[in-house]
Amino acid sequence: MALSLDFGTPVNSALLIYILYSVQRIVFPPISNPKTVPHEFRKGYSWMPKTHPPSVLFKTYTPQTLAPFDGKDGGRILLAINSIVFDVTAGRNFYGPDGMYGNFAGRDASRGMAKQSFDIEMLTPIDQPLDKLDDLRPDEMYHFLGWIEHFSNKYVVCGKLAENDGCLKVVHG
Repeated sequence: MALSLDFGTPVNSALLIYILYSVQRIVFPPISNPKTVPHEFRKGYSWMPKTHPPSVLFKTYTPQTLAPFDGKDGGRILLAINSIVFDVTAGRNFYGPDGMYGNFAGRDASRGMAKQSFDIEMLTPIDQPLDKLDDLRPDEMYHFLGWIEHFSNKYVVCGKLAENDGCLKVVHG
């Protein structure tokens, strides 16, 4: 069973020429210089970012000091789960003022995440003691632990949440 090619027919000749032309274009692509230099490269190319991302320091927050970090006016968005404070600014679409989890921004979201509820009633008022979550059912505790794992893998831990009188106050004298 021998393979024979017949270049005598016009169809075979045309296909061979097309295949050779295509291979030549792949192996030796045309070289052309761009007519204009993209504006972002006019001063040269640098792999350095335009600005350094803001540094995040581990801090102790209280419900009252966490409240301003609700993402309004384009600021940082922090929320706490199980006394762990996460910087969720990267998830602004979810946790920002117009996001579906927006009511958790700047607050302790532990009960809401455990109960899978976005209701405002799930939030402990910022002038009250932290919610101990003693009344959670096993399935709610499972959700709660799942959210902690999710946030720990996705967002930066930037602090811990303490009672309102739990932070040391510096007195300037």
